[in-house]
Amino acid sequence: MRWLRYLSVMLLVCMALAVCAQTDEAPQKRLKVGLVLGGGGAKGAAEVGALKVIEEAGIPIDYIAGTSIGSIVGGLYSMGYRADALDSLFCSQEWLSLLADRDNNLSSEPITERDGVTYIFGFPVSRKGSKKADSSFGAVRGDNIMDLFQRLTLVRDSINFNQLPIPFRCVAADIKSWSEVVLDRGNLPRAMRASMAIPGVFKPVRMGKQVLVDGGLLNNLPVDVVRKMGADVVIAIDLTQDKPGERNFSLKELTGIGGAIDWVVSRPDVKKYHENRAATDLYINPDLGRFGVTSFSRESIIQMIRLGERDARTHMKALLDLKRRIGM
Repeated sequence: MRWLRYLSVMLLVCMALAVCAQTDEAPQKRLKVGLVLGGGGAKGAAEVGALKVIEEAGIPIDYIAGTSIGSIVGGLYSMGYRADALDSLFCSQEWLSLLADRDNNLSSEPITERDGVTYIFGFPVSRKGSKKADSSFGAVRGDNIMDLFQRLTLVRDSINFNQLPIPFRCVAADIKSWSEVVLDRGNLPRAMRASMAIPGVFKPVRMGKQVLVDGGLLNNLPVDVVRKMGADVVIAIDLTQDKPGERNFSLKELTGIGGAIDWVVSRPDVKKYHENRAATDLYINPDLGRFGVTSFSRESIIQMIRLGERDARTHMKALLDLKRRIGM
């Protein structure tokens, strides 16, 4: 019966080898990476510079969440735009005309009226009697920026943002209920426009019963949002320069465009902001010095892109360590 014992041993060996081979061939599960892009107006150019370094490090991005300018950068990135394309986009825009709804065809006309809209050197100053009249609070309708978003995304229908090349969320705030709204479906350009609607500067965006404005009012660094999407590790790019404390704003301070911008930039939801900062695995916070939310000159944009890239490059070792950690 020695041959039977020999056969049994050989069968056991073959079975063990087969199990080992299957184990070796089984792919290891890679950790999912979430990218968070904070708000900060023109300072969003620095996010583009930081993305160049993240790409250079070879970090895959599985989920994106953004607020305000971060929703614009994030929305385009989720569509397939990469850092070099976003660099060109930021540097090539006439931001004053874009953000102020200027009609460049009328830029040489001191005062003119067309279709019920009164323009001064191309800037709309009155819409009385126009079909575009809007009584909601805010100086700018945002028609030009919406046109840009629609051209860039080629998306006009309602979609589920999970269906984008990289699943995406953007954060807005409903001023009727004073609550955070995480947009995960709908018209992508409209969602991006809602997330950047600084109160008093841009007209709010109405979606159903909600009246949506800039998400920076309630959640300017939405790490919690990307965690809920399924991110195991999070890279956050924060544009905040002076970290907010427990500051109370008076009604007088909030009156007018300047006050509205201060409110958004100063992160009134301080507790959530600090919790989200602490919940990152890699935190990138470029030092943007003298630049602010309205630093939209081409020279300033170029410099902020460089500053974002330079700061992110100081994290290269951490990025490469993160790459190994996630299983790349």
